[in-house]
Amino acid sequence: MPLARVGPLVVLVLLSSAPAFAQAPATGPWDVKALRAAEVKPEWGKDVGKAREVYYPGEPYQGKSTRVFAYYAKPAQGDGPFPAVVLVHGGGGKAFREWAEHWAARGYCALAMDLAGNGPAGRLADGGPDQSDETKFRAFDDKTVRDMWTYHAVAAVVRGHNLLRSLPEVDRDRVAVTGISWGGYLTYIVAGLDDRFKAAVPVYGCGFLHENSYWTPDRFTKVEPERRKRWTEAFDPSVYLPNVKCPVLFLNGTNDFAYPLDSYQKSYQLGTAPRTVSVRVRLPHGHIWSFGEVDAFIDSVVKKGDPLPEVGEMARDGDAVTAPVTSKTKLKTASLHYAVAEGAWQKRVWKTLPAELKDGKATAKLPDDRPLVYYLAVTDERGLEVSAPHAVLHAK
Repeated sequence: MPLARVGPLVVLVLLSSAPAFAQAPATGPWDVKALRAAEVKPEWGKDVGKAREVYYPGEPYQGKSTRVFAYYAKPAQGDGPFPAVVLVHGGGGKAFREWAEHWAARGYCALAMDLAGNGPAGRLADGGPDQSDETKFRAFDDKTVRDMWTYHAVAAVVRGHNLLRSLPEVDRDRVAVTGISWGGYLTYIVAGLDDRFKAAVPVYGCGFLHENSYWTPDRFTKVEPERRKRWTEAFDPSVYLPNVKCPVLFLNGTNDFAYPLDSYQKSYQLGTAPRTVSVRVRLPHGHIWSFGEVDAFIDSVVKKGDPLPEVGEMARDGDAVTAPVTSKTKLKTASLHYAVAEGAWQKRVWKTLPAELKDGKATAKLPDDRPLVYYLAVTDERGLEVSAPHAVLHAK
């Protein structure tokens, strides 16, 4: 996904009747039962590096059959069964072979598919829709909803899951999904539709795109209310997040250009699935798969590895703020991250103060800045950081 500056932020109130396919909010336009049962026969290609090319059937697009291209990698030693992970790229991305190899080196079978209709050398003749914003947000109706990019991308991820589960070296009861940016957006939806996943990690992405996101001004504010509502009720993750059952790690940055912290927090507060939040100060945005928090979280669920620390909800007493902390690993530091709560989230200047760790709590004194947005975070001996949900303290 290319980086861009964000313009004025707009909150929309959507009014109008729901389209027919939105009557079942848990599944939207997807036939989830049929999709999960779909037999996915792979067409294996050549070995590239430590991975192998593979093609598998996608959903019909504009009345024609499609194929999805992916890289598959597995551990170099042993026969399995191994845990597995589905890897979902973001805007401007592709099937990243190196991403699949990263997970294979960690003992996983991994599938990294392309979600823009491309193969290893460019556009496939039988590829699905491209991934441009024009394609993602175009107008549609009940007859064309299944030609939309999100419909195809989600289906490709679930079909990729089916493919992994069909392989003899894969432990089908230990499969996770993680996605970056638009891939994080898709991870939310997929986790809400496919409860076979044991863990999910959306990086950057979130729901409520119509309320506050990089796309709000041009793709929601400027179109008619019915079109906004139709897209939101079919394709915004907020519709599907309440259905998620597996543990989820939510990883984002304080100044992310596309997915600001207000929409982000509304997203991770939906539903009742176990959640861990890691909001990092000025985390860079890109196709980065070296975040230790992601690796450790998935390990903790499917390999019973050491879990990430847990930071509970904050409580404030005057200028003192505390949060309960539990950790199996030794904690190294605690911090208070804060910024003046004015203007666009992307432009806020975040600062950090040390917090005290004592008696299972992190405690800090709030600065005098008002209005203030703040949260407590802890870092363990592995260098992995988790945080409490942020809070806002208004002017005195």
